Amino acid sequence: MLRICAMFVLCLLPQLVGADPNGRIRVIDGDTWDVGGDRVRLFGIDAPEADQTCKRPNGDAWPCGQWVSQQIAARFAGKVARCTAMDTDRYGRIVARCHVGSRDAGRMMVSEGLAFAYRKYSMDYDLDEKAAAVNGRGLHANQVQRPAQFRAAKRSVAQPSRQDCPIKGNISSKGTRIYHMPGQEHYDKTRINTAKGERWFCAEAEAKQAGWRRARR
Repeated sequence: MLRICAMFVLCLLPQLVGADPNGRIRVIDGDTWDVGGDRVRLFGIDAPEADQTCKRPNGDAWPCGQWVSQQIAARFAGKVARCTAMDTDRYGRIVARCHVGSRDAGRMMVSEGLAFAYRKYSMDYDLDEKAAAVNGRGLHANQVQRPAQFRAAKRSVAQPSRQDCPIKGNISSKGTRIYHMPGQEHYDKTRINTAKGERWFCAEAEAKQAGWRRARR
């Protein structure tokens, strides 16, 4: 019986993580592809955001996010990828390691300076990035902010002033969106984590329109 149960769990694993995507590549951006109809986030790498800008050695700004997407499309668009699903991210994308021909696409991109090793999730491409940086390949020949830092900076800029927007939009462990008004029982101890999608609101009507409900106490 235990053997049957174990086999059953193993059979379910591909469904929980997502089937291995295979097929022709359509490049969405530097680290996100459609592979045979599946939306894939490439494992272990982080490429500049589409709206990210960088600085050339002379200080001139240039759209490095667009440049990376163009470079990757030129190399991979229309080719066939064979991917191994590793996880599913919070956006529903399959996180996967993909090979094009015999080459690991993520390693190729990091080695050529088109993406960074995403060390928060994997150290697999750490040495590839270091070699690209030492040799000034691709992005490393310029002044480039790491994509994760760029995204954090954008969130910080987008975050309203707490003085002007004091209503706390909290997401519970069950995913319920609840807002707390100043003076309510749990207002002071409620912490807002924007990385989880929590936010501040300037008006109660704004919170309701966004889909949050008022805390009962």
